[in-house]
Amino acid sequence: MSQTVVLKVGMTCEGCVGAVQRVSGQDGRVESFNVDLKEQKVTVKGNVQPEVVLQKVSKTGKKTSFWEADAPAAPESKTGETVAAA
Repeated sequence: MSQTVVLKVGMTCEGCVGAVQRVSGQDGRVESFNVDLKEQKVTVKGNVQPEVVLQKVSKTGKKTSFWEADAPAAPESKTGETVAAA
């Protein structure tokens, strides 16, 4: 069953993005993934388990957690929980 996993990952540069992309693309069950450095957000889609994705990305050494508003493509998620860092 295909699902979407959204993570918050402490990335500071393109090198961090490259590391996260390498581990995200290694699993043959991943259909697609997107790494957003500005938002520090990683979105993985495929036949994956959220805990496994979290563990794999954590192995990069970056602080990794599930995105608080873990509701993919939910336009009503303007609750103020996701505040942009200044």
